[in-house]
Amino acid sequence: MKCLCLVAFLAIVITQSYNDLGVEAASRDGFVSRKGVQFILDGKPFYANGFNAYWLTYEATDPATRFKITYAFQNATSRGLTVARTWGFRDGGYRALQTAPGRYDELTFQGLDFAIAEAKRLGIKMIITFVNNYSDFGGRKQYVEWAKSQGQVANSEDDFYTNPLVKQFFKNHVKTMVDRVNTFTKIAYKDEPTIMAWELMNEPQCKADPSGKTLTAWIGEMATYVKSLDSKHLLSTGLEGFYGDSSPQRKASLNPVAANVLGTDFIANHFFDAIDFASIHSYPDLWFPNLNETSRLEF
Repeated sequence: MKCLCLVAFLAIVITQSYNDLGVEAASRDGFVSRKGVQFILDGKPFYANGFNAYWLTYEATDPATRFKITYAFQNATSRGLTVARTWGFRDGGYRALQTAPGRYDELTFQGLDFAIAEAKRLGIKMIITFVNNYSDFGGRKQYVEWAKSQGQVANSEDDFYTNPLVKQFFKNHVKTMVDRVNTFTKIAYKDEPTIMAWELMNEPQCKADPSGKTLTAWIGEMATYVKSLDSKHLLSTGLEGFYGDSSPQRKASLNPVAANVLGTDFIANHFFDAIDFASIHSYPDLWFPNLNETSRLEF
């Protein structure tokens, strides 16, 4: 199995009706695919140059602030950026996308619809993440709390990966996302070439099992499930990039100290045919606050 490895990542005014913006005349680009270790778009190599914009759905939920999405995308394209990565979740809380397991706020969903439609109109591809590892915007913690409210016994957020009900909650969310029909473009997300890829989770970790085996099993199960619903899009894990037991020499020499307890294994976690590419998130300033700039650059 081969997968690509991607290291990535701005934030205009809409007063007329959306139909006036010309969705019909949007980019005709096809789906981003991969051939070996090369991204392919319309039969040619595609080199991703992108940015994180987790806030797109939140701002687009209110029509009065949707100009921010347009402005961000116009700024991005004027500077040669081609991919935006954003959250496909907001679990509970203010302006929630998923207000309870399987229940969604339609206005918030239309915010995500708008972000995708604007990306389509302006020629931006999107990477959309299904859930957060952290409690920001709900994440694993909210899923576990939902299960506990239904009588499930859970000891920590790491039960997200093993509790059958929690796993079903996540699968239900995936299905809702890929089956969603965009209210602006009238295209189902699973059929939308503007979406470059799905990510299973933002920076998944499982401290309950430092070996990485629990997370590997979850990735294998969920990656297979996503592809069973949507075979047109690329899929990645969202991992930070820490090595694990499958590559002990790299684990010992390249990981920040804290990474040894995060329960991830970069090689094993990507060793699935359903996973198309890998990513790394590097924060040497945070990991090594006592090192000088030269040492951080060496890392």
